[in-house]
Amino acid sequence: MTVESGYAEFFGPQVPRTGDEGQTPTFALASAAYRDNEAEEILKANSEWHKSEVGKPRIKLFRPNLGEAFSRAIIDRMLGSGRAPLIQSFGTQPQVVVEHALAAHRIRRERDNWLTAVMVLCGLLFLPGLLVWLLVFQIRTTMAKRDDKRAGALATALLVGVGALAVLFLLRMPFSGFWAWYARAAVLAPVVGWFWAKQICERTARDLRERWDSLLSGSSIGAKVPEAVPSSPGETAAEQLRQSLARLSAEQQSNSVFYAGPKGILGMGTRWGSWQLAEDLAPADPGREIHPFRSWDVIKAIHDRLRMLERGPLNTGGFPKPSIRHWIVTPIGENATAVTRPEGTDVEAYQVKQHAVQEICNKQQFGAGDRHYLGVQWTLWDGQLVITMLITVTVLHETLRIEVTGHALGPVHSLFTTKPAAKEKEVQKSVKFWETRKVKLPLVDSDEVVRLAARAPLTNYPPLLYWLGGKLTLPEPFGLRHAWADKPWRHRFMADDALRAATPVLRVVHSAAIKVLEENGVDTTKFGSRSSSLSTAVQEATPGKADLYDA
Repeated sequence: MTVESGYAEFFGPQVPRTGDEGQTPTFALASAAYRDNEAEEILKANSEWHKSEVGKPRIKLFRPNLGEAFSRAIIDRMLGSGRAPLIQSFGTQPQVVVEHALAAHRIRRERDNWLTAVMVLCGLLFLPGLLVWLLVFQIRTTMAKRDDKRAGALATALLVGVGALAVLFLLRMPFSGFWAWYARAAVLAPVVGWFWAKQICERTARDLRERWDSLLSGSSIGAKVPEAVPSSPGETAAEQLRQSLARLSAEQQSNSVFYAGPKGILGMGTRWGSWQLAEDLAPADPGREIHPFRSWDVIKAIHDRLRMLERGPLNTGGFPKPSIRHWIVTPIGENATAVTRPEGTDVEAYQVKQHAVQEICNKQQFGAGDRHYLGVQWTLWDGQLVITMLITVTVLHETLRIEVTGHALGPVHSLFTTKPAAKEKEVQKSVKFWETRKVKLPLVDSDEVVRLAARAPLTNYPPLLYWLGGKLTLPEPFGLRHAWADKPWRHRFMADDALRAATPVLRVVHSAAIKVLEENGVDTTKFGSRSSSLSTAVQEATPGKADLYDA
């Protein structure tokens, strides 16, 4: 048994302990795996930079719902063999989301196995009748999807009319003998199978909805993924799944991130503010030279001072303990659809080694190549807000430049935080026809039973099912958190937290850097004056799009 990132591994799934950061967005995203809305609903969560797509079905009877499309897309993208690199999900535990997608897929697979048996016994053996009924429901579904109100009435009339013809066919059989009895069975067996399938679908739908509601209610329901735990050395599929989950956790801890122009640093959000202090390196004593030092010396001093941010002279709460890390930032194009993580002897388990980080900090300050940033990050509002302040130090000729930038990643879209609502509709009262009343609808209607039964035999052949019914295409480069993150500036207190963090961080950075300069014989008069002016300017910080240059 191992413990990683605040999660206890027990029989495969990892369940967040109470008090861990990132529970709200983690559970909100995980709940999407259990939802039964239309797949197109997820398009409402598209942001300015990251857009999902739902393919149009060739046959509407085989279209997936939101939970089916989301689960399959997450599993394929995050656990598929030879998958592309992922973007870190700050403030979220992506492994938990993936495990819930696996659990939801497993529940549906068990349902589909039962439905497949129903289809064989009541459908395949009576194929002519099954095909006729499926054709009727396909036409009915196509008509009902139209905006015209009369289309719904015509769709219902079609089903009633076909049912009447079926009864007439049973009573006035045009032939006799074996084929007469087979024809009767071909008409009745799919109907009997539909009632059987309805019971199976309703039982599964209740289970999925309970899990959806439990996740959003904070009950921390665990994801059951027994197939992720090999019970013997010969279970290669389980071992591969276990390794894929371990790889996912390792990549989440990587210290390599990607800067995508106006999109900002992927996973951290766009850059909303930037403050630069740049002055010449002149000796404090004209008769003596400056003691040699490197950018890393300044960064190291800043790092040590940032660790004291949670301490203050007054007992007023203040900053919680931040995460302070050295990041290697790789530039990619604004419209890049994939990223490539650093490789080689300087990288181990997705982590750029310390000596390579120092070398990049000291040498790669101009021209092509990766850059070094020191980051101080807070995960607030139970993971819904991620504030990141990045610091970089460069020395070109005789000019030392210290840049502090602010990044903020907002809450997940409200689509993911909606609880399951009872299925009902308003109808006119029979006597007081000017008034309406709400009528409860079945959890799984007749069209949904037919859709699930038709899809069930094909769930073991995903490519064919994708071709017939369409699938969810995730935005690339993909990361669970930033793909569906909303802007924090619409929430007053979240915006305040992001803006308030800038001033103390900027002052700590400047004071630590100036102290290093003084120790190495540098005249800090200009640095002090510039720092004071920046300290005044940052108090009027307003969020903007710092990566959109007006040029």
